[in-house]
Amino acid sequence: MNRSQDCLALTIKDAAKLVGVDYRTIKLGIESGTIPTVQLGPRRMIPRVPLLRAFGVDA
Repeated sequence: MNRSQDCLALTIKDAAKLVGVDYRTIKLGIESGTIPTVQLGPRRMIPRVPLLRAFGVDA
């Protein structure tokens, strides 16, 4: 079940699905600092609203 529309923090693969790009595009955005991430325990997650804003979507 894909809940990426409801989640506040996403994995790289879920973030890629949400905005319709390859996961490598998300990884490059993280590396360049365009897409912010947060560390939640052992996982690095992408906050949904800043991700959408980085792709020009008002959230």
